[in-house]
Amino acid sequence: MSQSFPPPETPSATPIIAVERVCKSVTDSTGTLDILRDIDLLLFPRETAAIVGASGSGKSTLLSIIAGLDTPTRGTVRLDGQDLFAVDEDARAALRAQKLGFVFQSFQLMRNLTALENVMLPLELACRRDARQAACDMLARVGLGQRLAHYPRVLSGGEQQRVALARAFVLQPAVLLADEPTGSLDFATGGSIMELMFALNREQGTTLVLVTHDNAIAARCERRITIDAGRIV
Repeated sequence: MSQSFPPPETPSATPIIAVERVCKSVTDSTGTLDILRDIDLLLFPRETAAIVGASGSGKSTLLSIIAGLDTPTRGTVRLDGQDLFAVDEDARAALRAQKLGFVFQSFQLMRNLTALENVMLPLELACRRDARQAACDMLARVGLGQRLAHYPRVLSGGEQQRVALARAFVLQPAVLLADEPTGSLDFATGGSIMELMFALNREQGTTLVLVTHDNAIAARCERRITIDAGRIV
């Protein structure tokens, strides 16, 4: 049986994310593949957690389900008390916009928008009147105050990931989800990006959940959640 793992120092805290008996299976002409099997997991405010495991173990699928970007075959995911899969996709998208920030391995920047416009986008969708100033301030915080008008194609990989961090943190999300955030970067650049991510996380008091294959990155998190063959071990 899988187990949930609340941190011992905060046993009475209310979880920001509650994953209950989540399973994910896919079926094709060759049969059914179980990707996740009865996952139970509690994540708490301000906690940092690394999800680790071999390639194909289901860790990225779990992150996508926590985000409401993928749907489980069965089970429940609650984000700040709201059942993600008891509402329609529009309501899930609204909840993501309010509560979640994302950082991806491949940056996922809008290629036709400048660095400033990429960071302004979530602010404009949230109808923030101070979108330009808030985006400028956040880009300055990540060291790109002189690169506001540059498009992704002329930014280095590290600079693009800094833009992605600025975009993720600019709305001060309750939860930041990161999927292999250094996977496309060299060792030195990846190290500087992780230093920045952890610093921003501390400043904003965000719950950080990251998928990584890097043991050094996982060791910096308060919790290490290992998935093997679709189960937490």
